[in-house]
Amino acid sequence: MRAPSWDLAIAYESLSDPKISQDMKIAKEKVADFAALDPTDLGDLMKAIALSDQLTIIVRTLSSYANCLSSVDASDDGAKKLAGSVDKLFSEFEQAFNPFIQALIHLNDDEFNTVLAGNAELGELEAYRFKLERERLKRNRLLSVAEEQLLSAMNVDGRNAWGRLYDNLTGSLSVTLKLKDGSEETMGLSQAASILYGPDSERREPAWKAISEVMCFHEQSFAAILNGLAGGRLTEYEKRSHTEQVHFLDSSLHSSRIEKETLEAMFKVARDNQAVGRKAGLQMAKLFGTEKLKPWDELASMPAIKGGKSESYSFEQGISIIREAFAGVDPEMADFVDMMVERQLIDAAPQPTKRLGAYCTKFVNTRTPLVFMTWGGSMSDVLTLAHELGHAFHNWVMRDMPVVRSEYPMTLAETASIFAENIVRDALLENAESDRDKLMMLWEEAQATLALMINIPVRFEFEQAFYEQREQGEFTPAQFRELMAGTWREWYGEAMDETNDMFWASKLHFSIPELSFYNYPYLFGYLFSKGVYAQRAVKGEQFYADYKALLRDTGSMTAEEVVQKHLGMDIRQPEFWQQSVDMISAQIDAFEQLIETGRQ
Repeated sequence: MRAPSWDLAIAYESLSDPKISQDMKIAKEKVADFAALDPTDLGDLMKAIALSDQLTIIVRTLSSYANCLSSVDASDDGAKKLAGSVDKLFSEFEQAFNPFIQALIHLNDDEFNTVLAGNAELGELEAYRFKLERERLKRNRLLSVAEEQLLSAMNVDGRNAWGRLYDNLTGSLSVTLKLKDGSEETMGLSQAASILYGPDSERREPAWKAISEVMCFHEQSFAAILNGLAGGRLTEYEKRSHTEQVHFLDSSLHSSRIEKETLEAMFKVARDNQAVGRKAGLQMAKLFGTEKLKPWDELASMPAIKGGKSESYSFEQGISIIREAFAGVDPEMADFVDMMVERQLIDAAPQPTKRLGAYCTKFVNTRTPLVFMTWGGSMSDVLTLAHELGHAFHNWVMRDMPVVRSEYPMTLAETASIFAENIVRDALLENAESDRDKLMMLWEEAQATLALMINIPVRFEFEQAFYEQREQGEFTPAQFRELMAGTWREWYGEAMDETNDMFWASKLHFSIPELSFYNYPYLFGYLFSKGVYAQRAVKGEQFYADYKALLRDTGSMTAEEVVQKHLGMDIRQPEFWQQSVDMISAQIDAFEQLIETGRQ
C-alpha cells in the first residue's frame, strides 16, 4: 500500500461540481434571510439560532473542501479562489448574525431560557445553552453591532489574508540540500521537513539548514505576517477594553475553556520539572553519539545502534501497527481505522507543493473526519498518524450529537490525539521482543517529553514575550531571532548548545490567523491524556465506555468541569499536573537505564 491520497467526493466531485455553486447560492440566500428577522423578538431569535446552525454546516463544509485541496497542492489557484469566496461568505454570515448574537448575549435570564425552550416549529434549543452561555460571558467586551460587523468584514482581507500568505508562501517554496559529497538536491519545503522526522542521517542536517536558509531569505515576509497578526489583535483588544481590561491571553483562554489559574498551575509544574525534558534530550543525544542534542536531530527517528539499520515503515505497516494498538482498547477503535482507510479519508502521499504539517478536519455536513500528513516512513510518522486518527476518532464518536455540542476546544481536542499516541507506544513497548525494540519505544516517549515539556513552553513564552513587547512597535527579523534564541536557551538549557532561531518563521502555528497561542493546549493535552490513560488500568473493561463518555462531554463543558466529572480532580492545582509529570519522569529514567545497560 502506497501512502494514500484523499477521495473528497463525499463532499464534492471537483472544483467544477455544480453542487459547490448551488451550496454557495443557498448559503447567500440564508444570509439574506436574517434581514427579515427582528433581534428584539424572542421568536425571531429562535429562528436566527436555527438559521445560524444551517449556515454553519454549509459554510464549514465548503471551507474544509477548499482547505483540503489547498493543503495537497498549495499552487491550486481554483482552491485558493474558492477559499477566498468562502471566507467572504463566512464574514457576511457573521455580520448578518451579529445583531442576534448581541441580543442573545444581553437577554435577561428569563428571556434567555424562553428562547432556549424553543417552540413547536423549531423544537427546543437547549443544545445551544452551553455555547451561548459562554458567549454571554463576553458581554462586557463587545463592540457595537456596527463595529463588530466592520471587524468581520475587514478580517477577510486583513487578519485572514496574513494566514493565506503564509500558507501560499510555504506551499510554493522549494529548498536545496547541500550534501556532504558536494552534490545538491532540490525539493519542496514539506518534503524537506519530512526528512527531519526520518532516519536519513546524511540528509537531515542539510535539510534543516536548507529550511533555515529559505526562512532567512523570506524573513521579512514572515516578520510582516507575525507583526500584522499580533498588531491587529492588540488593537482589537484595546478597543474591547471599554468596560473591563482585555488581556491578550483572554481570548485564547476563553476559546480553550480554561481559567488563568489552570494555565499558571500547569506552567509552574512545567518550569519546576524542566530537568525531566532536558534529561530526555541528553539521553537522545547519547544515541546520536553527541554530547548535546543537535536541533536537526530533535525530531528524528532513533538512530541505528550496534551496526543495525534504522527502521523504516511503509504506510501499510504504520496503519497495521495503529490498528492493532487501537484494537487493544476496543475492537470498535480498530474498525474505525479500517473505515478511514477504506473510505480514503487519509491523505499522506508526499507531494512537491504539499503544505507543511499534519491535521485532522471534517466535513460537517456528513460528520466525516479527514486526516492530512506527509508520510516519510519513520516511527514519528506512525505516531503522527496515530495522533491525527485520535482526533478523527474524537469527531467520530460525536457524529450523532448536534453540531453545536460537538465543538470542543483545543485543550480537550488534544486529549484523544495524544491518548492515541500513548496507545501505540505502549502496545509496541509491551510487545517488544528485544532491548532494542524497548529502546525504540522509550525513544518515542523521550522525544514526546522533549517536544511537549520543553519545545511547547518555548513557543508559549516566546509568543507571550512577543505580545508584551509588540505593544511598543513592530519587531524586526533580528528581534524575532534574538527572542526565539533566548527563549530556546532558557528552556533547552544543557540539552542543546545550538538554537533554532528561525523557528518563529518555520512553525506554522505562529501564523494561524483565527487564534493566537496555538501552543499550550498541546502541553495541556499531553499531561491530561496521561492522567486519562492511567485510568485504563484502573477501570479495566469499563474504561472504553467511560473514555467515550468523556470525549462526548468535551463539546459542552469547560476543561475544569470535564476533569472534575470524569477524574474527580481540580486542574487549577499543581498536584494534578505533577502526577502526570511523575509518570513521564519514570519513563525517562527507564530510557536512561536501558541506554546505560546497552553501553556496558
